[in-house]
Amino acid sequence: MSDLPRDPLMGVTVPLAEGERLLDEFRADRMAYVKSHLIMAVLGGAVAGLVLVWMGNPDPWIGPVAAILALGARGWYLASEALAAVWRLTDRRLIGPGGRQIGLAEMETVRPFFGDVQVVTRSGDKHLLKYLADPADAVARITDAKNGKRKPRR
Repeated sequence: MSDLPRDPLMGVTVPLAEGERLLDEFRADRMAYVKSHLIMAVLGGAVAGLVLVWMGNPDPWIGPVAAILALGARGWYLASEALAAVWRLTDRRLIGPGGRQIGLAEMETVRPFFGDVQVVTRSGDKHLLKYLADPADAVARITDAKNGKRKPRR
């Protein structure tokens, strides 16, 4: 079987503008990724089992087993792409995978969101920094940069 080529959009790296300083990088964390998939598998399995019980299926154990197998396959298949995600925080903007850019002045809300970080812009666009090891720390760093309190890293 031939290897599928990686989506070129995800490989886009936006260069820093002249005079722009890198403050931080936020990389996807493998343990956060695994934890997220384990939680989805447990919840999905419980829901699938309950639905099968409600429907009167004589073998409701199939629901949790199928959910665990499906989410395990999903996690394995998407891991290389999800774990390659890097968000860069500069003194002017947040630069994400696929060339996404959010100006610090455009940010309305930065908050933890189910173990990830959600950034909402003044125009209502929503961006999700997924699978971070410490979402609360990332929120604090982004908020500090937005308020001009974050210093460049060395």
